[in-house]
Amino acid sequence: MNLKRLGNSGLKVSEVCLGTMTYGDPKWREWVLPDEESRPFIKRALELGINFFDTSDMYSLGASEEILGRALKDFANRDEVVIATKVYYDMSESPMTRGLSRKHIMHAIDDSLKRLGTDYVDLYQIHRWDYETPIEETLEALNDVVRAGKVRYIGASSMHSWQFMKALSISDANGWARFISMQNAYNLIYREEEREMLPLCEDQGIGVIPWSPLARGFLAGNKKKGNEGDTVRAKTDSIARALKYGEEADYAVLDVVTDIAKDRGVSNAQIALAWVHHSPTITAPIIGASKMYQLEEAVAALDISLEVEELARLDEAYIPHAVSGHS
Repeated sequence: MNLKRLGNSGLKVSEVCLGTMTYGDPKWREWVLPDEESRPFIKRALELGINFFDTSDMYSLGASEEILGRALKDFANRDEVVIATKVYYDMSESPMTRGLSRKHIMHAIDDSLKRLGTDYVDLYQIHRWDYETPIEETLEALNDVVRAGKVRYIGASSMHSWQFMKALSISDANGWARFISMQNAYNLIYREEEREMLPLCEDQGIGVIPWSPLARGFLAGNKKKGNEGDTVRAKTDSIARALKYGEEADYAVLDVVTDIAKDRGVSNAQIALAWVHHSPTITAPIIGASKMYQLEEAVAALDISLEVEELARLDEAYIPHAVSGHS
């Protein structure tokens, strides 16, 4: 697998990133795989050439970080993998264990390092924008954890373009560590990031590592109209409902994906991922896998190059959507 620079940084990551929200504690979400069922996916990802792993402190309230850390210790050399984690969401009922205050960031990074079993994180990302904390406080705290050697690079996740540009400008003005990546929602049925965020990232040399490239499984073609899906996750995925994936217009895009997949003799997921890879702004989509074939297909999609006519058909089927995924 090829490695790509993450934005203008010197950090090189695989073209596919394995997201680990699926691995953790089933008590947190009933579709989550426990430790013994999760480890084979991390091992296989490494075998396939994936060196980039994304987690968050809030996934299974830390259990995801623990599982990833143990697996990478057993299956990989620490210096050869890129570990990304995130901070922002609630870790308990206490208001002191959430957000992007200096206080929370300083103890959250130490907690993540302990769970991951490492003395540094390669990419530390703010999971969302904190409207209750001045962004200057957040950025200075992030700069301090970089200077302390606990974090190599910092990144951000879904927010408005003006917010991201404001943060970049403040970091530049103060000589602080700068965000090198944006983890945003981007897929064939949610393309609003093309209006401002993706051009901004291209202009500012920011690597883009989109989440939900398959629209929470919708683009895999497993859901019929009026049916949430047959899997436990599909039936209980509150995030997918909040994002409103699967509205009437989205099925027009899905129909085109299905037609192209049938013509090529590949899966819907491979076509949807090949489309994401087609954008020169994208570094590595973050994929989740609860079945091994899903991981295999995500890597196989790298070998698919869509034709101009196929891209035009997919473009024609899309209609604008309301901005979402920022909360």
